[in-house]
Amino acid sequence: MDSLTALLEGFATALQPQYLLIALFGVFIGTAVGVLPGIGPAMTVALLLPLTYTLDPTGALILFAGIYYGGMYGGSTTSILLNTPGESASIVTALEGNRMAKAGRGAAALATAAIGSFVAGTIATVLLTFLAPGIAKLAVQLGPADYFALIVVAFLTVGALLGSSIPRGLVSLGLGLMLGLVGTEVLSGQQRYTLGVPSLADGIDVVLIAVGLFALGETLYVASRLRHGPVRVIPVTRGWRSWLTRDDVRRSWKPWLRGTAIGFPIGTIPAGGADVATFLSYATERRLAKGRARAQFGRGAIEGVAGPESANNAAAAGVLVPLLTLGLPTTATAAIIISAFQSYGIRPGPLLFETQSGLVWALIASLYIGNVLLLVLNLPLVGMWVKVLRIPRPYLYAGILAFAGLGAYALHFNVFDTLTLLVVGIVGFLMRRYGYPVAPMVVGGILGPMAEEQLRKSMAISQGDLAYLIHSPFAIAAYTTLAVIIVTGIWLKRRKARLEASPTLVPTGAIAAVDRVDAPADSAARDRE
Repeated sequence: MDSLTALLEGFATALQPQYLLIALFGVFIGTAVGVLPGIGPAMTVALLLPLTYTLDPTGALILFAGIYYGGMYGGSTTSILLNTPGESASIVTALEGNRMAKAGRGAAALATAAIGSFVAGTIATVLLTFLAPGIAKLAVQLGPADYFALIVVAFLTVGALLGSSIPRGLVSLGLGLMLGLVGTEVLSGQQRYTLGVPSLADGIDVVLIAVGLFALGETLYVASRLRHGPVRVIPVTRGWRSWLTRDDVRRSWKPWLRGTAIGFPIGTIPAGGADVATFLSYATERRLAKGRARAQFGRGAIEGVAGPESANNAAAAGVLVPLLTLGLPTTATAAIIISAFQSYGIRPGPLLFETQSGLVWALIASLYIGNVLLLVLNLPLVGMWVKVLRIPRPYLYAGILAFAGLGAYALHFNVFDTLTLLVVGIVGFLMRRYGYPVAPMVVGGILGPMAEEQLRKSMAISQGDLAYLIHSPFAIAAYTTLAVIIVTGIWLKRRKARLEASPTLVPTGAIAAVDRVDAPADSAARDRE
């Protein structure tokens, strides 16, 4: 009952007119940017992060939640109408959804994606509402050694498994750790790795790292591989009220629920991710399909859109469980969300539900509201999103670069921040060019200082005894779980690779669309959730 009471209080805050307008704007602008080809949710939230600076913390996080959910949904429109997945989690949607669009059923594909996103997002938010407070209460009892064990779990699983190469993932994680150490050391007051530059004494802001890697680096990479000529978009001609027939709804409602059941738990674990959840959902729907529905797989089966899109959005909500309760980002997008919290001096973790109770429950309430707004907006406005897809690419990416630069300058009104953004962006471009995942770098920049703080506390308590790090049952369980997670994650990745290689899954080369000039390479796409 405590959770229900707190949630009702959160609704009382989130339903205030100014916050409703902020949520509506966040959903709208998040969808508008997320619809654009080659721009995934992580890049969307990184690019629009500067919009939150002028708001109070509650308004900023409500806006950010709207941008997050809007960006997650926007990728389905690009996949269905352009056959260009902006991220690896949208590949499966492109497989069946684009085939449906070519057969004149693009309207049904967009509708089942929108409704599936709403159903999955709502159910996953309900689970978040009841699971998060309990996990937070347990986490309050953890000591420094236990937290250090949790951070090690996040380091190794995210760093090693977000990408096609474990060594490259660890290299990226190491770069992030190095950036996290730049600045003044808390205990001794000594400056580290500042190169004598006064502006680096306070460290490199995580926002600059996130925007540089995802907005600037991604834009430079995609722009360097632009294909000349107009963008071909499959038109949507039927009115939105007649998009889904009764038979479509009958075939979609079970995949919506199954996708939610698959996506949410996978989203809560570090070795999961929305891309793994979508492929498992697709494989499940194909296995369960019978008769005419089974024959349509590979030719435009509506189940192949409904299930994966639900899994995608359920995993997105699942990511918020470890983020809010433990302060651990398990995806690239979650890492950027943490940077938004930190810019307001708010630290996600077990004490968040006690120290910032009103804010966190208003945020959770806004997730429910954002889901409704997404459904209300996206069904009638799909014609406008189709027009957005026709924006000339040179204008589009020039605008992104300008917006990223202005956002970096507005952070502290310091030209050095803009130069830092440029350097980080070039590093992000080179990492994508040579197949290094960028998500572990952001995670390392955020978790590095946290790990150092907990390690120092542990060593101070134990007077330098390293055995203290594994003295508690929780720490032992965490390191044991780490081994299980790594093995499970590698198995899931290999299963996904087999599904990608299956001839029945690739009707038109949609997997290769991620490597085309309109979208980032697969190694980059794997970084985004």
